[in-house]
Amino acid sequence: MSDVLIKVDRLGKVFRQGFWMRKVEAVKEVSFEVRAGQIYGFLGPNGAGKTTTIKILTGLIAPTRGAATVFGHRVPSPQAMQRVGFLPENPYVYPYLTPREFVEMCGRLSGLSARDARKRTAEILDTVRISYAADRQVRRLSKGMVQRTGLAAALVAEPELLILDEPMSGLDPVGRKEVRDLILDQRAKGRTIFFSTHILSDVEMLCDHVTILRRGEVVVSGQIAELLRRDVQRVEVSVRDAGPELDAWCAEKGHSTNRTGKHVTIDVVGARAQDELVRHVIESGMSLAAITPRTETLEDLFVREAIFESPS
Repeated sequence: MSDVLIKVDRLGKVFRQGFWMRKVEAVKEVSFEVRAGQIYGFLGPNGAGKTTTIKILTGLIAPTRGAATVFGHRVPSPQAMQRVGFLPENPYVYPYLTPREFVEMCGRLSGLSARDARKRTAEILDTVRISYAADRQVRRLSKGMVQRTGLAAALVAEPELLILDEPMSGLDPVGRKEVRDLILDQRAKGRTIFFSTHILSDVEMLCDHVTILRRGEVVVSGQIAELLRRDVQRVEVSVRDAGPELDAWCAEKGHSTNRTGKHVTIDVVGARAQDELVRHVIESGMSLAAITPRTETLEDLFVREAIFESPS
């Protein structure tokens, strides 16, 4: 049996908008594969086509061209979705239900018996840290609490594959950490996680593999460890007791600086420029606080590939 859970092959989606039915190509020739056990990040700026692709995978809209399969079934596939937990970008939860009622209903719709749905609902509401509000009406909950309720609904039937569209949306830093821990826990239990997000630090921390879209097209795809340049790109030099003459000297040399009082942080590219700066700091009687090498981050890759167009 193949370990490819999601296979997308040259997927395309065209919408018709406005009175004149103008064509808008939201997704163009997108291809990628998600394998069992991966945490897979699906990235791109607003309007890149991430949510459109996810809606196609979950059967909410039909593709214009190309093909996509989930668990080997061509989408839309009710058989495949029985094994999927899905969190949409903006989960809609019936406002007059409580989290307990809504998640239990989702469990029943997923095929759980009444007894199992009640038991799993209690467990999963505790897992996503919303059991304290389990019996409040959803209309009285904050956005972050609604997000946790939607996440609980995605997890209640113990799916093999989780498809999460912006799972960190509306969460505070503590909530984000809890969701990160939850994703790692789900992978430890043998589940595969495919998710989109704008929070690149979370992706770099969690994901094995990423695909980045720009204007509906794949611009980067691969393992994070192979995509990022791990050689030192620049050095960050921190200087204490720095007078204004240091700013002038750095401006003349083309180094960017960030000053807080008498503490200045300077970005330097290249070993020769670093040596020259350190020599100048010492000879000027200033205090060298730290020299920190910086390698490429996922944010650097994202900005380079997804935000700025490559010259033709």
